[in-house]
Amino acid sequence: MAKPSAAATTPPGSYERLGLRVQKIINSPNAQKAKAALIFRLPDEPVDEWERLLEEIAENDNVTLAYRDDGGVHIFWVVPQED
Repeated sequence: MAKPSAAATTPPGSYERLGLRVQKIINSPNAQKAKAALIFRLPDEPVDEWERLLEEIAENDNVTLAYRDDGGVHIFWVVPQED
């Protein structure tokens, strides 16, 4: 009988869960249509991981982050025209 791989049995860590949650928001049909998404850090998500994720998102070309007073972050992106 085959042993399951470690990746299949190891649940995702908190950073991976955070990334998957934000990715789901960004990939939603409404966000894709608007080319914008509003995200918030959940109370159980570590601040350092949240900041790391935002830094990684901001590194992408054609992406702008707007920090809101309520703690939310509005992500805007532009899809460049193909030549």
